[in-house]
Amino acid sequence: MVKIKQLRYLMTGGWNTIFGYFSALFIYHYLHDFLHILVISIITNILNISMSFFTYKYFVFRTKTHWLREYFRSYIIYGGIALISICLLWLTVDCLKIHFWIAQGIAMIIGVIMSYRGHNHFTFKTNKYE
Repeated sequence: MVKIKQLRYLMTGGWNTIFGYFSALFIYHYLHDFLHILVISIITNILNISMSFFTYKYFVFRTKTHWLREYFRSYIIYGGIALISICLLWLTVDCLKIHFWIAQGIAMIIGVIMSYRGHNHFTFKTNKYE
């Protein structure tokens, strides 16, 4: 049986995935003539990590701890995922010549799977002594 928290996570994750995918396409479309794919990936990751953090904090986990601490903790999780995504985009777009929109979709699927476990067990895990 799916719990309410898990349902909220899936719905919020769906929104974050759609937002992240289309914001990356939008930024790539307007900046690819001026910036390298790695710079574009860094920009989109900062934007998307921030969106994901706030939606998970306020709509899913609803934690009461200081947001800045959790925000930095989310960067540990998303930072690792971002590094993997950035390398994957470089490999797939520059080396393998796969279209950006396909490469971004592959990177996001991998990121969603990794982020659930990290957020559930680290970012928003509350200590009973806090």
